[in-house]
Amino acid sequence: MADIAVLTALIEPEAKALGFDLVRVKMTGGKSDPTLQVMAERPDTRQLTIDDCSALSHRISDVLDALEAEGRDPIAEAYRLEVSSPGIDRPLTRLSDYADWTGHEARIRLVEPQDGRKQLTGNLAGVADDRIAVDLGSHGTATIAFADIASAKLVMTDRLIAATAPLSTEGADEFEDAPDDADSVRASAEDNH
Repeated sequence: MADIAVLTALIEPEAKALGFDLVRVKMTGGKSDPTLQVMAERPDTRQLTIDDCSALSHRISDVLDALEAEGRDPIAEAYRLEVSSPGIDRPLTRLSDYADWTGHEARIRLVEPQDGRKQLTGNLAGVADDRIAVDLGSHGTATIAFADIASAKLVMTDRLIAATAPLSTEGADEFEDAPDDADSVRASAEDNH
C-alpha cells in the first residue's frame, strides 16, 4: 500500500498553491477498489466548490502522472482519485480542528482505552497545548492527548448544520428533478488512474 506521508508531502503543496488547506489524505477501498481520498478546504469557508475540487484533482493528477512517467509512481497499483470537501460531519485530523469546532459534538476513537473507554462522544470543550477537552455531560470532562486519538469526526446535529451552511444554494433546485444517475455524476467528479 502507498505511503500516506509521501503522498501528503506531494499533495499538500498543490493544495496550498490553490489557497486550500489539506484536511486528510487517505487510501481506502483495499485491493478491490483502491481509492486515494483527498479532502481539502478553503480556510475562510471550510468548504470547496466543485470547481475547486476539479482544479485540485487536475493538479494532483499532473504531479502523480509525472512521477509515474519517471518510474517513481508512489502508488504501485491502479487506483481512483477522489477529491472532496470534508463535508458536514467532517473528520477532525488536525489539532486546530478541535479548537475550531469547540462547542460541537464529536465522536472520538482512541488508540488505547482510557478509563475503560475506547470511544468518547461529547461536546468539544477546548484545546490546551496538545490536549483536547471533551464534555461528556453527566460523565464529566475528559482530557485526552491529540496523539492518543485514532480517529475523530463531528456528529451531525442541528447546530452543526446551521454552522456549516453551504456557500451558495443557487442552482440547487435544478437538481431536484434530475435523473438519479450516480455513476455518471461520480465518473465526472473523479479521475481514474
